[in-house]
Amino acid sequence: MSGASSGTGLRERKKRLTYRAISDAAVALFLERGFDAVSVAEVAAAADVSKPTLFRYFPTKEDLALHRFADREDEAARVVAARPAGVPPLDALHRHFLDGLARRDPVTGLNDEEGVLAFHRLLYGTPSLVARLHAYRGQVGGGRWLRRCAPRGRGGSPPGWRRADRGRAAHPRGRELAAARGGGTGRGHRAGRRGRGR
Repeated sequence: MSGASSGTGLRERKKRLTYRAISDAAVALFLERGFDAVSVAEVAAAADVSKPTLFRYFPTKEDLALHRFADREDEAARVVAARPAGVPPLDALHRHFLDGLARRDPVTGLNDEEGVLAFHRLLYGTPSLVARLHAYRGQVGGGRWLRRCAPRGRGGSPPGWRRADRGRAAHPRGRELAAARGGGTGRGHRAGRRGRGR
């Protein structure tokens, strides 16, 4: 390994360690005292970094708690893009979701470890965090990731496509998948229908 490559690897490792230290300090303080009772300056001090350094890693206070969701916002796109040949997008996402359940992945929402439950109580009990979480989900739900990675088959749908409308989604992302291809179930579709009715 060259000296330049070694230096780059060390810098990236230090960045990851700093990112993790800030995140861990923030979540610990939020769980102990509540999100609104903790200042960004206190988080920075607990992580032994300056406020400008903290904001380079986390642009907003809410990001300190919600980065675990944001870090995975392109996960569905990666799963669909990496699926084996012949596997429909929804099947790949369904398998990935079931694998997360088997691993008790906290992001699935089905994990009863006390630390995970405490984090969910913090998250859903703090209005600003709930609003930010919806913003993250709205970015993912816009369908850009599907338009990039789900090729169209005959009739404009990906191969093996099944409609996932009227609440009968086969996967938590089913409605977003359908909306991305014009299936008629996303928020944008509903808003469009309301607009046409005016």
